[in-house]
Amino acid sequence: MKKRVVVGLSGGVDSSVAAYLLKEQGYEVIGMFMKNWHDTSVTISDECPWIDDSNDAMLVAQKLDIPFQTIDLSKQYKKRIVDYMFAEYKAGRTPNPDVLCNREIKFDVFLKAAKQLNADYVATGHYCRKDEIEVKGEKVYRLLSGTDPNKDQSYFLCQLNQEQLAMALFPIGDILKPEVRKIAAKAGLITADKRDSQGLCFIGKVKLPDFLQQQLKPKKGDIIEIDSDNSLFSVNKININNPPSEAELLSKSQKYTYQKSDGKIVGEHNGAHYFTIGQRKGLDVGGTPLPLFVLENDTHKNIIFVGQGAEHTGLLRPSLRVKTDDVHWLRSDLRLKSGEQKHYSVRIRYRQKLQKAVLFQRDEYLFIVFDNPQTGIASGQFVAWYQKDELIGSGVID
Repeated sequence: MKKRVVVGLSGGVDSSVAAYLLKEQGYEVIGMFMKNWHDTSVTISDECPWIDDSNDAMLVAQKLDIPFQTIDLSKQYKKRIVDYMFAEYKAGRTPNPDVLCNREIKFDVFLKAAKQLNADYVATGHYCRKDEIEVKGEKVYRLLSGTDPNKDQSYFLCQLNQEQLAMALFPIGDILKPEVRKIAAKAGLITADKRDSQGLCFIGKVKLPDFLQQQLKPKKGDIIEIDSDNSLFSVNKININNPPSEAELLSKSQKYTYQKSDGKIVGEHNGAHYFTIGQRKGLDVGGTPLPLFVLENDTHKNIIFVGQGAEHTGLLRPSLRVKTDDVHWLRSDLRLKSGEQKHYSVRIRYRQKLQKAVLFQRDEYLFIVFDNPQTGIASGQFVAWYQKDELIGSGVID
């Protein structure tokens, strides 16, 4: 009897080819489009609106001669993703809705809908791989980087658990993107030459300021420039060869705290909650030798602190921390106990080259100390750690 797979057809080339390959491999395939958003006033209409995507997904299903249906998840999406985004931006943090969308929507609500169709698996067009090993007599699933180094999307799945991964299939994870398009063209799929979506998960390209202004109203405030040689930045690198004390780890992983008196007013903004650490665009302040970057967004005082140049000292930090309650081990068998430490390769954003670091687990926090200082560490973003090409765990940056 054929195994049944429900494929999340997004209307893009990747999920289209995923469905095609699964059918070629002998699975019973069902296509399902997730409708997550209704408000077209905050989407850029020419950039993959959901109606066009839904139609493309339906045409792909017709071409492949597989059943197709649309599932409306807009209520769950608003509650689990959109409300979370508003709350995080309001608090001055930088959320990652795509990571949450995978954990909360695609591999939870969508997966449960697939189970109601008696599916054995769900499949997506993610560029990542999965295999299984045995640990102490138990089956353990591993999430591996995609073969295409330019498209690896394992980071977006960093919050999945073993139960979710057990039911997941990633048919294009070992294929390069150009080859995916060739397969789509050869199969006569309408999405073969379609541009990749750059928007929020299954919504389309969203104008973020307009999106945020639905709930977070504009509020004028000062832009303060901080010099790179400010005494605030006289932080020494942590010596990982001598086990650091918890006090040292706490001190070095603390983000910089600025006061208005630390710099000079160089402009005005429309709301600190619209900006994120490391942001360059949208400041509308000229006349500086080097471009200005956001160092900190103080949403309580409604002040944006900026510095000149991508190498500004205020953008660089030697370490970060994750509250222990926010630490997630996809490989729970490798979980660090309090007092333990281990070398891993780490990334703090999608497509960042993996960085060497040491993880120190303490009672209240997991501390991550990098071999080289990192730029643009932002509270609310996800940090993920790898062992070679396997994603081991992740957490929300404090």
